[in-house]
Formats: sequence, structure tokens, C-alpha cells
Amino acid sequence: SHPYPLPSPSNTSRRKLSVDEMYLSDTGGQYLDGTTDITRTLHWGTPTPLQKEAYTRVLMGNIDLSRLVFPPNTAGGTVESFARRALWDVGLNYGHGTGHGIGNFLSVHEWPVGFQSNNVPLAAGMFTSIEPGYYLDGEFGIRIEDIALVVEAQTKKPFLTFEVVSLVPYDRNLIDISLLSQEQVQYLNAYYETIRARVGPELQRQQLEEEYRWLQRSTEP
Repeated sequence: SHPYPLPSPSNTSRRKLSVDEMYLSDTGGQYLDGTTDITRTLHWGTPTPLQKEAYTRVLMGNIDLSRLVFPPNTAGGTVESFARRALWDVGLNYGHGTGHGIGNFLSVHEWPVGFQSNNVPLAAGMFTSIEPGYYLDGEFGIRIEDIALVVEAQTKKPFLTFEVVSLVPYDRNLIDISLLSQEQVQYLNAYYETIRARVGPELQRQQLEEEYRWLQRSTEP
């Protein structure tokens, strides 16, 4: 069962999607070797300047938390604001949590891991979502959700960091590169190289040529 009720389509609520709006896709599945919870936001047309900036700043927050190096036994609530800073810089915010524990073939939202004040300290081996967003009532919604594994960082003393294990490209159409720092661009390019290396051969093995070409386009530096 899902932690919140999912809407059902009806004659009163259904409508055709157009290329002139944002589309948020919150996906997930239960597999014998794990559980996924991945959200991507797309725009198939020409996004407005606000849509593009808001998306980029959500992505910046996702990257900043994902690449953070922090001491062992750090509480998730202590580092949560790294996911919000790029939004806070221009007076934007989101009204939901930044992430939750994810079970291994168990619960999609699994206590006690996460970034709230009552979650346990982060430790190597934990899986959590990292999912900043931005919502403008009646206009559009943005969320970028990845699954991250807490791992040991390559530091002199044993610190921790995250390894993002969900391998799905972000929407290039919505990224304003001019807002990104050099470190954020380097992180994006390394992430895209990982996606190509791990997902590309599997698509080729399954002879999914159209999907493989899409992946190559979507992971260009």
C-alpha cells in the first residue's frame, strides 16, 4: 500500500497532457532485490523563466545534499537545509520533507531514516530518498527525487557521504546551466557517465535501440 492515497482518473478530472506544461512523474516499484521511489519533472515545450529557474534550484539542492561530506552520527535534520539553500537564496521553499528511509523489498517510506528532527543519525548502509521540490499553487509542481545510499567518504578521517543509486537523467530542457557552480556541473557529468556505463549496456542487451539513443542524448556532458 502507498503511504498516501493515489488519485483515480475520472471523467471530471481527466484531461489531455499538453507540451505547454510541467509534468511530474513519481514512479516506483517493488522488486525482489529492492524498492524504488524516483521522481522526475519534465517539460516537453518551452518552460517559463520561473519554471526553469525553480527547477534548476531544486536540482541544485538535490546535488548539494547528494555530494555533501559529513561526520559520522550526523542527524539528517542537521544537513537537511543543504537541499533548500539554492531555493532560499531567492526566497523560495517547499512545504514537505526532504527525504525518507526506503526499505529493501519492504516499505517505500520506512522509519526511522530520514531528514526530520526525530529521525536517527545517518550511518553507512542506510538508504534514503533525497527529494527537494517547489510548488506554485494552481500553476505547476516540481520534485526531483533520487535514492541515495549512505557510504564512507574518501577522507582522512572516516566521514560519510551519499552514493545516488537511482540512475535516471534529469530534464535538460529545464536546466539553466548559468546558475550551476563548476562543482555542480562536474557532479552532473559524473552522474551521467555512471548512467551511461550501467544502464546503456542493459538497454543494448535488451535490443531497446530507441531507448538507448534517448539515453545517450539525455546524458551528453
